[in-house]
Amino acid sequence: MATEILMPALSPTMESGTLAKWLVSEGDHVKSGDLLAEIETDKATMEFESVDEGYIGKIFIAEGTENIPVNSTIAVLMDERETFSKSEFSDVRAVKEVAQTEVKGSVSRQRIDISSEAENYSNNVRVFISPLARRIALAEGVNFSKIKGTGPKGRIIKADILPLLGAANEGHLSGNERQTTSSLSLTSTSSGETVKQLYKDRTFSEVSIDGMRKTLATRLSKAKQTIPHFYLRRDIDIDAMLVLREQANKELKDVGIKLSVNDFIIKACAMALQTVQSTNVVWAGDRLLQFKSSDIAVAVAVDGGLFTPVLRDADQKSLSLLSNEMKELSLKAREKKLLPQDYQGGSFTISNLGMFGIENFDAVINPPQSAILAVGMGKKKPVIQNDGIIGSATVMSVTLSVDHRAIDGALGARLLAEIVKKLENPIALLI
Repeated sequence: MATEILMPALSPTMESGTLAKWLVSEGDHVKSGDLLAEIETDKATMEFESVDEGYIGKIFIAEGTENIPVNSTIAVLMDERETFSKSEFSDVRAVKEVAQTEVKGSVSRQRIDISSEAENYSNNVRVFISPLARRIALAEGVNFSKIKGTGPKGRIIKADILPLLGAANEGHLSGNERQTTSSLSLTSTSSGETVKQLYKDRTFSEVSIDGMRKTLATRLSKAKQTIPHFYLRRDIDIDAMLVLREQANKELKDVGIKLSVNDFIIKACAMALQTVQSTNVVWAGDRLLQFKSSDIAVAVAVDGGLFTPVLRDADQKSLSLLSNEMKELSLKAREKKLLPQDYQGGSFTISNLGMFGIENFDAVINPPQSAILAVGMGKKKPVIQNDGIIGSATVMSVTLSVDHRAIDGALGARLLAEIVKKLENPIALLI
C-alpha cells in the first residue's frame, strides 16, 4: 500500500517552500523519525522527518524545486520494497497535485515532467505539453487541449502558446480597447512571460526570486490590500536621550555593552504598550487578542529581504539585556539561523531606516499585528523653545502605521504620545 509524503508546514505562516535536498533515495527503508529531506522556507532551512516506516517508492519532486505548496505530494512511502504503481492511489489527487506543483515551480530548476500524465489521468486524453508552456497557458487562460504542438512527437512548446496570448486576452475587446490592452492588462500579478513581451525590444537579464522575497512580496501585498492602514506622525526631540545614552555607554564600556538608539526605542515602545494596554493587540479575524506582556518585533535587513525577530517580554527587560538579545537575534537573522520561535508572534514592530539617511517613511503593518513604527534619522533642526527663543534640537521623525480595525485614531494617538513622552524623558527607561 502507498502512503503519500506531503510537503510539510514547518511554521504557521508557511504556504510553500523549496525542497533543498533529499536525504533518501527511491528504494531506501526509513523508520519513523528518520530524516527525509531538507526544506527551505522563507526564514530558514529545516530538516523533515518521516512519520511512518516503509520504503521510498517514488520521489516526485526533484531537489531544488521551488514554490512547492504545503500538503502537495512530494514522494510516496510503500509498505514493502516494490515498484510504485499509480493504481495504489484511490484517485488521481496525488498525480494532479504534483502537476500543479510543477506549474508553480521554478522552470529554471531540474524537475520531472508529469504534466502529460496528469492530463491523461484526469481527462482520459493524453496531452503532451512542456512544463513551461503549460505554466504560461494556465497563467494566461489559454485552452491548450486542442493545440497541435510543434515540438518533438507533437509536444506543445512555448512557441505554440505565445501567439495565442493576444487572442486570449483581446478577443472580446473593441478596436480602441485592443490598442490599450497591453498596458491595461498588466498588473502586479501578471506572469513573467507577459511582462517580458512588453520589453522584448530591450536588453535585460533575469534575476530569480528566492523564497524569502516571494513570501515577503505575498505577505506585504496582502497586508496592504486587506488592512485599513492609517498613519500618525510625530517629531521627537531626542537630545536628552542621546545625552543619557552617552553617559550609560561610558559606564557600560568595561562590561562590553554599547546601547544603540534603537535599544531606547524598543524599550519606549514596550513601556508605552503597557501604559495604553488596549493597543497591545493583534487582529484575529472575528476577535482581538490582547496581551499582558510587550513582545516587540524589530525589522532586520538581510540579503534578499528582511526578518522581524521578536524580543519577548521587552517591557520587563533592562536596556542592556534588550541590547544583547537584539544583537544575537540580528546575527542569527543575517546568517539565516533563526528558529520559528525567534520570529513568530509579537504585537508591535519597529522598522528603523535612520541609519540609511532616511528622514521619514511609512511602513506596512506585519499581520496579524496591529501597528508598526517607522523610524527616521535624527537630524539637527531649528526649533522654537518654550521661552519663544529659536534654538536647535536633534529631531527624529516617526510614523505609526495602525490597523483601524483594531485600534481607533484617538487610541493610536495616545500610544504614539506615550512613545514620544518616554523618548523625550528617557530616565524612565532605566527603571
